Amino acid sequence: MILARDDPADGGVASVLNELAQKGVWLPVIATAREPRPACIVDAVKAGALDYVALPLKPERLAEALGRIGKDVDAHVQARRKMVEARNKIATLSPREREVLDWLAEGCSNKMIGRELGISPRTVEIHRANLMSKLGTDHSAQAVRLRLEAKLDEDTPFAM
Repeated sequence: MILARDDPADGGVASVLNELAQKGVWLPVIATAREPRPACIVDAVKAGALDYVALPLKPERLAEALGRIGKDVDAHVQARRKMVEARNKIATLSPREREVLDWLAEGCSNKMIGRELGISPRTVEIHRANLMSKLGTDHSAQAVRLRLEAKLDEDTPFAM
């Protein structure tokens, strides 16, 4: 468990979580601040903090936070790890491959994607094959699943 001071001037808890993720550290984080503002609390939780406690730290408040999150820690850590790993893989895609993946996630065929992007269905097939290779997937459904795991549609302050 990590207690991280939430200082918006330094990027807040999101920067701590991103740094930990880049190093492959998947420990649960509780954000802290002397005078937490609602917007900062929301941003910290969206970034992946499991809880937020005010400073000065009171032992009973910390014990309460640990008790509340204790049963969910493993699931949260695994989900965050999968999300970050999926985002890192998707970050390797070219902008066009990313567009094709986004349209695949909408359930579009190569022909429909080609129409939307102004390219031929054959070119869509090539982009699709390239993105599946980069993502390490054998089927389009696996690539779409990876996109869903990345939670790219959520308003999460995560920098890829």
